[in-house]
Amino acid sequence: MLKEFMIRERDAITQMIEETDGQYDVILDLFASCKGKLVFMGVGKSGHIGKKLAATFASLGIPSFFVHSTEAMHGDLGMIESKDIAILISNSGNTQEVVQDVAPLKRNGVTTVAFTSGKESKLAKACDYAIFYPKLAEADNLNLAPTVSSTLTLVLGDALACELSARKNFNRTDFYAFHPNGALGEMLKKEEDK
Repeated sequence: MLKEFMIRERDAITQMIEETDGQYDVILDLFASCKGKLVFMGVGKSGHIGKKLAATFASLGIPSFFVHSTEAMHGDLGMIESKDIAILISNSGNTQEVVQDVAPLKRNGVTTVAFTSGKESKLAKACDYAIFYPKLAEADNLNLAPTVSSTLTLVLGDALACELSARKNFNRTDFYAFHPNGALGEMLKKEEDK
């Protein structure tokens, strides 16, 4: 059974790759022109993915951070400036704790981007832009646990980060500036010292 669950996730990624065309170009251009930071927002498993994506974008030279959608409504909106872009993650696109963030963000002059599989969702309709991935069955036998949906969000988010980093000609020396410790830092330090 274990392999079957992995195959379900692999097949979902393959389907997303096959459906990818120019639909992400507008988002990539938007992110590339951002004068502030990319702010990832979400709750639950989407929030965990948002934290990881913010960390990946930042390590690849794209200033980013995470704000929990619920905490945003209790003062953390003050972390987000009008020059920032908020990326609100919700698989369904109807998660109330995420959807409720859109109106105050827009009132504060922040550009909003939905990151969802829900093309007709409240979030997609409320935000200025949207990043869509396929709406597919989850990997577990109940079709409930965020597995395929969270994997697709992560894979697509990572791909966007890598593309933006490549556009900036971000190199190994730049990466070392943000990641001086750990095994990666040690390896890059040796390269710098040569």
